[in-house]
Amino acid sequence: MSITRPSRDRSTESRGMDSTRWIGFGLVGFVVIVLLFETFGTVPAGFRGVTLRFGAPTGEVKQPGLYMIAPFVTHVALVNVQIQAYHAEAIEAASADLQDVHTSVTVNYTIDPAHVIDSYVNFRNDVIVRILAPNVQESVKSTTARFSAQQLIQERPKVKELTDRTLLDRVRPFWVVIEATSITQFQFSPSFTQAIEAKVAAEQNALTAQRNLERVKFEAQQQVERARAEAQALALQKAQITPALLQLRWIEKWNGVLPQVQSGQSMIPLLNLPVPK
Repeated sequence: MSITRPSRDRSTESRGMDSTRWIGFGLVGFVVIVLLFETFGTVPAGFRGVTLRFGAPTGEVKQPGLYMIAPFVTHVALVNVQIQAYHAEAIEAASADLQDVHTSVTVNYTIDPAHVIDSYVNFRNDVIVRILAPNVQESVKSTTARFSAQQLIQERPKVKELTDRTLLDRVRPFWVVIEATSITQFQFSPSFTQAIEAKVAAEQNALTAQRNLERVKFEAQQQVERARAEAQALALQKAQITPALLQLRWIEKWNGVLPQVQSGQSMIPLLNLPVPK
């Protein structure tokens, strides 16, 4: 009995050592994977990587592709430099003639790649909330106030151009580049919309009436010209009629039978009758 007990203890001890060894291998493998994960990374296309050491920018910007950094010490923050779209719905403003206007715009913008560090340090990823949204609101209101409601409709390209310039000047100091601004909708008050529709209908009715009047005048003028031509033709024909012509026409129409009168029981032809004039 005293010989078999140490044998069992050695077997248990061996199994414990094997378990400890495998746990150690697992921990080492986990650490290696974490180190590799923290050491290597990628910057996607359309982004830039701002290199941070203990949270502070180092001044280095990673270009798209694979990069390697010191693990647990250095971190790379991604900044989107692609063209992005910001849509503002129903911005309330007033026109130069004090009409209420609700404007919807879409702005295509991008972060200046040469200033991604400044943009990240000052705004992180809050460019829309902190810079774009308030400046779009003010730019649209400022531009709308320079035009009457009718001009906003009729001179839309000019309104868009002025909005572009105003917004670009406002956001340029914050390293935001405006690619394009699209005014998707102008919405006015119901009363003003009805007034515009009534004006358009009146203009269309006036145009129709003018066209009808011009048509009547043209038809009357045609009749005058036709009557004038007929009168001229009759005058020309009258000027050309002579006694000889009348006699010739009478002879052409004569059937060769002399007129006759009845005297008693017999018919006597009439001779030397004058030619009708």
